[in-house]
Amino acid sequence: MSVATRRITRTPGVEKRVAALDWQRIASDLDAYGCAIVPGLLASAECKSVEALYATEKLFRSRIVMARHGYGRGEYQYFAYPLPALVATLRAALYPGLASIANAWNAKMNVDTRYPENHADYLARCHRAGQTRPTPLILKYETGDYNCLHQDLYGEHVFPLQVAFLLSAPERDFTGGEFVLTEQRPRMQSRAEVVPLRQGDGVIFPVHHRPVEGTRGTYRVNMRHGVSRLRSGHRHTLGIIFHDAK
Repeated sequence: MSVATRRITRTPGVEKRVAALDWQRIASDLDAYGCAIVPGLLASAECKSVEALYATEKLFRSRIVMARHGYGRGEYQYFAYPLPALVATLRAALYPGLASIANAWNAKMNVDTRYPENHADYLARCHRAGQTRPTPLILKYETGDYNCLHQDLYGEHVFPLQVAFLLSAPERDFTGGEFVLTEQRPRMQSRAEVVPLRQGDGVIFPVHHRPVEGTRGTYRVNMRHGVSRLRSGHRHTLGIIFHDAK
């Protein structure tokens, strides 16, 4: 058993929990609001186990201090391969349902790219293009930290949806630090969406664009996401991005 696998405390049935999700509701919420909450997908013990990995440097390929790059305040680390078992399981299990939504979105936006049903096949596409570095990450915020609005692109191949899991408990571990999405619409003012999350909740949201139905048909809107200022405490998030990086 690898070090990465050994360090995760798992509650059995993550794949079953993902399979039992209401994908019709998720697709509907993404179309209506630009995001979809998946309540309580991770158990408290799983959240704590993943959060604890942040201190194990050898599990990660790089550490980014946001203030050094103008990204905000706080820091994050990208996992190295092989991914911890729970992280790898979430990435593989969530992908097929999201690929179906992503393919429907691209059809609406007249984008030719289609995504295979299996995540391993999609990663092979990324790797052939030189995108071989894993992108799942843990983000760490303390009092006063925040994350500027941004997009997680990383190369030519960009899977249109990603998922963030809140590992910390609001009010108990931190205050403030809300997850924020903005939607830049053509010839209109931008729209903001503040997403309330509890420990173990996931939020599914667009990486870059999403289709919106208008009076003259479907148009493409530009999406960005970030985290508002942490008022107190500490906040950890697990980010699941489905394309690898150049």
